[in-house]
Amino acid sequence: MRAARPSRRLPPLSLILTTGLAGALSACAVGPDFRTPDVLAVDRYTSAPQPSMTAGTLATGTGTQTPQGAPQAFVTDADVPAAWWTRFGSVALNKLVDQALADSPTLRQAEAKLRQAQEDYRAQAGARLLPSADLKLSGTREQVDLASFGITSVPNPGPFTLYNASVDISYTLDVFGGSRRALEGLAAQIDYQRFELEAARLSLAGNVVTTAVRQASARAQLAALEGMLTTQRVQLDITRSRERAGGVATLDVENQAALVAQTEAQLPALRAQIAQYDHQLARWVGQAPGAFTPPAIDLATLQLPQTVPVSLPSTLAKRRPDIRASEAMLHKASADIGVATANLYPQFTLSGSFGTQRMRTADLGEGVNIWNIGMNLLQPLFRGGELRAQRRSAIAAYDAALASYQDTVLLGLAQVADAMRALDADATTLVARTNAAQRAESAYRIANARYRAGGISHLALLDAQRQALDATRAQLDAQGTRLADTAALWQALGGATVTTSADGASTAPASGPAPSPAPSPATAPLP
Repeated sequence: MRAARPSRRLPPLSLILTTGLAGALSACAVGPDFRTPDVLAVDRYTSAPQPSMTAGTLATGTGTQTPQGAPQAFVTDADVPAAWWTRFGSVALNKLVDQALADSPTLRQAEAKLRQAQEDYRAQAGARLLPSADLKLSGTREQVDLASFGITSVPNPGPFTLYNASVDISYTLDVFGGSRRALEGLAAQIDYQRFELEAARLSLAGNVVTTAVRQASARAQLAALEGMLTTQRVQLDITRSRERAGGVATLDVENQAALVAQTEAQLPALRAQIAQYDHQLARWVGQAPGAFTPPAIDLATLQLPQTVPVSLPSTLAKRRPDIRASEAMLHKASADIGVATANLYPQFTLSGSFGTQRMRTADLGEGVNIWNIGMNLLQPLFRGGELRAQRRSAIAAYDAALASYQDTVLLGLAQVADAMRALDADATTLVARTNAAQRAESAYRIANARYRAGGISHLALLDAQRQALDATRAQLDAQGTRLADTAALWQALGGATVTTSADGASTAPASGPAPSPAPSPATAPLP
């Protein structure tokens, strides 16, 4: 005779589960609510007033600006242009930056870390916000000794098999917000990785531009050095011819030969430097040095941006990705305080199971004949001070993250101030070096004419050649430095770069108002 099937009506405890779930959704979250700290209230980057325009140079006798010698105007409270490297007017440079942004292993690593943080959040959100349900299938062979239960009137049954199919459900109520704070910290970790990706893009673009500009400057110096060397070798041949004709002494030949040797000795180091720039660029564009063909970027064709947008210090923290990344870590540290605080309070776990247990597999589909439902309460009583020490540790970590954030802001302000002062100094330096190069070239032409007329010694001519070469190289170096420092300023300002679509983690928009500062979590009362 088949036993009566038990009733499937759930007990009144199901009402407790529903009520508890609703209560958990409306419960408070312990710990401090994060707010972005106030940035330093300053209206300029440097202690002394920054000039609105740098110096400029004029070509001798023409009244026109020399290449890369035009004055630059600083436009305050203006946004750095997107794809700012295009302002240098070089198609080859633009392609190089685009190639680096597309193929750099550094960016692929940062993108992978962002995806990892997103998946970590999804995994924890599913585990913490939703009940867990597991299907269990089992089969056991059993033997029952009735005599051990005091039943001696009934003979022992033979071994039998029990088959079980059940679903186990459990859910930990987030009454005090520990799970929500943990997810808040994971969301902040996503923000951190996204800003790290933006910082990597900005740094990569800045490094490529700076290296390409310095390489162009080195190539221009090499071309000037090789041109001067050709002239010196011609002069050496002329001097030797004059020596054979008895017009000059052997000492003049040796002096000219020594000058040629000195110039030749500068070539290997300069060529090695250019090769190193090639190798750096190859790495940043994701290619092996042996497979990389460097672009031909001529220093003379690079345009110096004559207007330099400079955002206000108050907006720097909203733009620079490294500051935003530091802010995200501060947010995570704040959420960790909430997690550590919630661990001091009771934890409520609802669990239930329903299924069927039969002696034949064919009977498993006949319906539910076993179930259970319950609630578990865990209240820490004595842990040797572990939980409170963990909360104090979380507060200390927040204080450290706050100090790191403040230091990152100060570093950003200092880097912008350094770059602005460098640009001002670069312009003044270029003016001086351009004047020096023009005067040295004019002096060399005069010295060469006087030497041919017999008015000066050969040693005086050699000295004029050396000065002209040194002045030309110094001028080319100053031109490259000014272009590179312009890129460095835009990089320090957190210049906009082309970014990929992020996951949508919660962050305040860069143009939005800055929230009020958060209270110190060390003094925030527990709810």
